[in-house]
Amino acid sequence: MTDAKSPSSLRPARIEQVAGSAGTGRDTTGGPENGAAGAATGVGTARARGTHARLNPAAELGFSGDPGQHGDPDDGMLHAQRAWDGTLATNRLDELGVNAERQRVETKGVTAAVGLLVDGWPQDVERCVRSVVEHTDAQVLALDLGNVDGAGDVLDVLSERHPERITVWHVAEEPHWRGGTATWGESRAKLLRLDDSDVHVLMETSGALLGDALTPLVAAIVAGAVAAGWHGMEPSDGEWQGAVAEDDGWRKAEATGWREAGPGKVRALSGDLLAVRRSAALTALPEDANYGGNADLELSLALSGDLVVPEERLPVERLGRHDVSPDYRDRECRRNYDGVLRMLRAS
Repeated sequence: MTDAKSPSSLRPARIEQVAGSAGTGRDTTGGPENGAAGAATGVGTARARGTHARLNPAAELGFSGDPGQHGDPDDGMLHAQRAWDGTLATNRLDELGVNAERQRVETKGVTAAVGLLVDGWPQDVERCVRSVVEHTDAQVLALDLGNVDGAGDVLDVLSERHPERITVWHVAEEPHWRGGTATWGESRAKLLRLDDSDVHVLMETSGALLGDALTPLVAAIVAGAVAAGWHGMEPSDGEWQGAVAEDDGWRKAEATGWREAGPGKVRALSGDLLAVRRSAALTALPEDANYGGNADLELSLALSGDLVVPEERLPVERLGRHDVSPDYRDRECRRNYDGVLRMLRAS
């Protein structure tokens, strides 16, 4: 699949409904005290007498979650429940395996590259890049802005270890948030134009993969979406209250007039991990953005097509907050959000 193909040639999305997790199968009959007649069954009925246990709906069916009760081994319903629980557990594992394999088949031949802007935090840069190399087949394209705190040197070491996977470009300009001239929008645009993949992945170095989080995103694009991401967002009734610090790496969306959304179709995607058809991103990226805050909303609203968050939980880890000056953050986030409001009014 390439971006030249019409959407009609793409396989329609398939929604897999997976059964819940297996139960314990501890279905019991509680014994009466002192051998009294009228066995009681169910949770909390080990000392109950007579028909009192019938007030427990679970007891009516012989089910219980009490670990101290083991049930009647000759109870046919108990055996059937245990067999059913085991089958559900097996089927769920089978579904997960089948889904993963199906996604690998569907995305075979689709090229993807992860674009990274590197502007400091060398330890996080190392973990981020290594996680992409270890858990995916995607290429890593990294643009180093001014070798802040030696982060560019870390990239060089990694690229020497994995020359077939990692490509690094260095520029002398420092990032705009440090007083330099390298802005978020222009730097992201450079990475897009240096990339020749079908799918371009915007990723922040404040996160790392714990598994293959990219294949589900690429599979969603193959199925017809223009972009797919880790976090979705929808406009809320709240008004802009100024930029806020991240909470465990995740921006408090409600403070900016947006709320977190998904899975499924969403209005916008967060730029911490966002896969997009590269050809579509080339004309949608806000190149005039000095800083990345709210620029992901501008990019999302400029894209034509569906934006989705996959149903499955993606294996991604937050590494920590990458703080900048609060005054700078508030000013640039507000500037970008003005562009978001203009696009919302026009839509």
